[in-house]
Amino acid sequence: MSAKAARKARRTAAVPLIAAAIALGASPAKVQDREQVKVAFAHALPNVEGKRLVAVTVTYPPGAKSLAHHHAATAFIYAYVLSGAVRSQVGDEPAKIYHAGESFYEMPGSHHQISENASDKEPASLLAVFVVNSKDEPLTTPDKAPGSQ
Repeated sequence: MSAKAARKARRTAAVPLIAAAIALGASPAKVQDREQVKVAFAHALPNVEGKRLVAVTVTYPPGAKSLAHHHAATAFIYAYVLSGAVRSQVGDEPAKIYHAGESFYEMPGSHHQISENASDKEPASLLAVFVVNSKDEPLTTPDKAPGSQ
């Protein structure tokens, strides 16, 4: 992947999350209370036709959280906590706190109800690796706010 294509992929991944946060009623100042997502790697899988691997880093400032969301319908996700502690709840499973060095996964079609920094004092980050159909976009879709159309 060229440097230009990688920059475009990073911008493409972050813009929908920020736009969705604003569309759901968050002011630009509130968006700073949200996660920051950057594409670290994206490439077609040469030995699995129609699939690609996308790795993103998700950085949470102290007290920050993601909106509840779904990922692309075909996305299998492996998440590895790089620093701090992340509270996560996927589907009907109970919420759990994962510390640096721990990991979890999401099955295709899962609903990620909680994804947030478990600390209001220290930042946290994770690496999320998506195995997804090549044409699936966007990778993440925030839930609609209650009462929105």
